[in-house]
Amino acid sequence: MVTGMLWFDNDPKSDLNSKILRAVDFYQKKYGTRPDLCFVHPTMIKTDRDGRNGIEIRTNTRVLPHHFWIGKNA
Repeated sequence: MVTGMLWFDNDPKSDLNSKILRAVDFYQKKYGTRPDLCFVHPTMIKTDRDGRNGIEIRTNTRVLPHHFWIGKNA
């Protein structure tokens, strides 16, 4: 990841895609470019449909639940 940002979202009323889109919007405003990669804890992936919208979703046990490590892929 070239430029990354850690995002926290534990809103129980939002699904994974909504949380990622909020993080993407913030990242894009802050860095002026759209991210294309997001790491999440494996327990956050519920279906194979999670993580669309042009963002590659990867799991990593080092990322805590409800946290999103989002950025640009190298």
